[in-house]
Amino acid sequence: MTTSLFHAFGKNFLGNSAHWYKATILAFLVINPVIWYAGFHFAAGWLLIGEFIFVLAMALKCYPLQPGGLLAIEAILIGMTSTHSVMHEVESNLEVILLLVFMVAGIYFMRQLLLYTFTKLLLGVKSKMALSLLFCFAAAVLSAFLDALTVTAVLISIAVGFYGVYHKVASGKKFHDEHDHSGDHAVHEYHREDLETFRAFLRSLIMHGAIGTALGGVATLVGEPQNLLIAEKAGWDFATFFVKVAPVSVPTFIAGLATCALLEKTGWFGYGAELPEEVRGILGDFQAEQEQKMTREDVASLIVQAGVAVLLIVSLAFHLAAVGLIGLMVIVLLTAFNGVIEEHQIGHAFEEALPFTALLVVFFAIVAVIHEQHLFTPVTDAVLHLDPAIQPVMLFIANGVLSMISDNVFVATVYINEMLAAMEQGIISREQFEVLAVAVNTGTNLPSVATPNGQAAFLFLLTSALAPLIRLSYMRMLIMALPYTIVLSGISIAAILVAF
Repeated sequence: MTTSLFHAFGKNFLGNSAHWYKATILAFLVINPVIWYAGFHFAAGWLLIGEFIFVLAMALKCYPLQPGGLLAIEAILIGMTSTHSVMHEVESNLEVILLLVFMVAGIYFMRQLLLYTFTKLLLGVKSKMALSLLFCFAAAVLSAFLDALTVTAVLISIAVGFYGVYHKVASGKKFHDEHDHSGDHAVHEYHREDLETFRAFLRSLIMHGAIGTALGGVATLVGEPQNLLIAEKAGWDFATFFVKVAPVSVPTFIAGLATCALLEKTGWFGYGAELPEEVRGILGDFQAEQEQKMTREDVASLIVQAGVAVLLIVSLAFHLAAVGLIGLMVIVLLTAFNGVIEEHQIGHAFEEALPFTALLVVFFAIVAVIHEQHLFTPVTDAVLHLDPAIQPVMLFIANGVLSMISDNVFVATVYINEMLAAMEQGIISREQFEVLAVAVNTGTNLPSVATPNGQAAFLFLLTSALAPLIRLSYMRMLIMALPYTIVLSGISIAAILVAF
């Protein structure tokens, strides 16, 4: 009885994950206390970061909430951080949490309009390069005034809609493929090539759009949460912030679009896939059928969604309220005027974002460990003791590397506060502080595209329902982001050296 019960616990632990994965997580949980209680606190902290990155990389094997949560709980229990510190990180990021809870759900009720509009766009623009540039440019412009997570949620909703249409039509043709384990059992082997090409097509569009959110997000005061913090410490208004950052943000924006075009032209790093003609035909037939079946109620629903979309953009652009509260307004308006009045109908809208919201809180626990154990302090001290002429570049690199493995808002908070303290103590001048503020802003926004854990929007994409559908794994995201990381980081460093 005891043996069978032990075996049952073993099978239940992390569910259907591979045995080697379960063994790895158990090894992490055993090693961490040993290193911590041996007195190697700094090493234990960095080991925990490495372990958390590992569970993110294995997101398609096991959702990171469970193994990451176990690591976070253990970190609190052995004293690497405290529940008070975790709560402080959660409170500091409450707007991001509300954004995920309400804004992503709001976008869910706008999916009919998004699918209708972007299907028209997809069928109308035949050139893949033009379409990729359009996605990248539109995401950049929107992210300069809206939140990157909101823009990413829109991109995910569009891609899921496209994939759903193709899969539904293929399923209706009674095809069968016994080797496909992704929910595509109805797709015949004959159509597997089209399916794989379509997945690659969607992957490239989504990645171009995701990079676009970083290109636009770095440029304005409202583009990313840390931008507002940096502007507040530096005393910059909207126009001043844009002008100060422009010597770096404008060249990187141009370089980003050029990289997008080059990748589509060459097909390197997993880009360049065209929309299969059969899939284009299916989407075209679907669009024609939907328009033919459209009733007055459907038209009225689209008009309501379009009106709320305009209100959403205006509200976010002028920051009339916190993003999460604007998202709640969107939910109320869209459901009220489109007749969605039952609780279970509304509940579906929250299914996508809530698991990621829980994961983000776990991530904040890891950030609390970084803060409590001062894991970034040696890097900060080293930068401040460098020659002032190379401080901006080295600070950019330090912020970039740390933002790849940690929360970029946290990294920006640590460094801008350190730079402000250095200025107040007379260690650096006001002019040098402003230059370093630009380095912190661009360093936390641009190189962080290298990894999914570098930005919340990228992590949301990795853990979304879309990722397994289009085979967007952690490693594939790393590979597809690599050329952008190299170009954007290189251009940023060159721009800092020339401008400052």
